[in-house]
Amino acid sequence: MPSPAANTVCTIIPSLRYRDAAAAIEWLCTAFGFEKHLVVPDDHGGIAHAQLSFGHGMIMLGSTDDSAWGRRIAQPQDIGGRESQCPCLIVADCDAHYARAQAAGAVIVDAIETKDYGGKGYSCRDPEGHLWWFGSYDPWA
Repeated sequence: MPSPAANTVCTIIPSLRYRDAAAAIEWLCTAFGFEKHLVVPDDHGGIAHAQLSFGHGMIMLGSTDDSAWGRRIAQPQDIGGRESQCPCLIVADCDAHYARAQAAGAVIVDAIETKDYGGKGYSCRDPEGHLWWFGSYDPWA
């Protein structure tokens, strides 16, 4: 049986919510190297939906709201800085990416280090406290 995702470019797209989604979009592009693919403003000065690309990967994000979907997602500041999920991204030059994120003010959680399973990696938080992991280990290679 063929894979149901065989003809797609990116098969998993994490989704995040931000209190200030417009500022988060700019910061994610500056600090991590995302590129705006689509940004749709809402009628209340926020972002209804945004798609940011990273190589062949993508994240979707939008502004926090009191919709049924929005009530399912807690912000890190509301739950003691914890996360239940963490996007993991593969980068070609982990040292350069680490320096870029630090220069943009990312809060480093785990400093860059060589991993036992291969490559290097680090974790950090964005300005609204979301946890991110970046590394050079490519499980597909």
